[in-house]
Amino acid sequence: MQPAPLILSHEDILPPGACAALTRAMLGTGRPVLHGHDFFELAWVQNGRVRHHLPEGREDLVEGDVIFVAPGHSHGLQGRGADALLVSVTLHPELIAELGQRYPDLAGRLFWTGAKAPLRLSRDSRQMAELNRAALRLERGRRDRLGAEAFLLPLLCGLAEEAAPLPGGAPDWLARACAASRAPEVFQDGASGFARVAGKAHPHVSRSMRRFLDMSPSDWINAQRMDYAARRLLGSADSLAEIAAECGVPNLSHFHKLFRQAHGETPQRFRRARQRDVVQPG
Repeated sequence: MQPAPLILSHEDILPPGACAALTRAMLGTGRPVLHGHDFFELAWVQNGRVRHHLPEGREDLVEGDVIFVAPGHSHGLQGRGADALLVSVTLHPELIAELGQRYPDLAGRLFWTGAKAPLRLSRDSRQMAELNRAALRLERGRRDRLGAEAFLLPLLCGLAEEAAPLPGGAPDWLARACAASRAPEVFQDGASGFARVAGKAHPHVSRSMRRFLDMSPSDWINAQRMDYAARRLLGSADSLAEIAAECGVPNLSHFHKLFRQAHGETPQRFRRARQRDVVQPG
């Protein structure tokens, strides 16, 4: 008979009044004991390689991999070679439950997937730098509900924005490319930028986009460009030419055409009506 897994309690880790606690650990290379906990854990590989043991198998984690562990999950972490450094944030179960109730858009995502195993995501170097800065603020600042939410909400919001509405069976590389293509440094290069972050040949990318999203890479990229343009029009006083260039569409006639297709009106009308209505309603 398999022994019952070790269950860690938040009451043994979180000081009274705290909703979060951050730990940095150099992982040993011995085979770990599987454990569970009554709290939520956000953890990421800061350096080296980590083997993530699960009841149904194992996976190797590398720098930039982030896991979302919920109560009911059993797992173990093992260093692979020297200098395997993991950062772990213990999160009070009531905090995560209340966030899920407060923000219905989080249902089925991240901590709220209901899956039997932890969710794994990968962050690039820029995203990891942002996460580490937030972790440092949490480590040095308050760990009550306000401090925990200040750490979590920007991360959750960013990840929720990245989630592409892909149908079942879509490859992971396509989901990652769709998320990455929301960044100006990607969509400025058009369809070739999408293919670059996908790491696949352009014809293969095009076929996959048609199959799973019924659109071309250019269609997807232009949608990201026009979403960005709308936000820039409302949030800045920059000229249309400057915003169009930021979008990677320096031809103003083409920019107007794309914007009107996406938003149903010209960029000037879009900006004028909405900016005025915010500060001078009526």
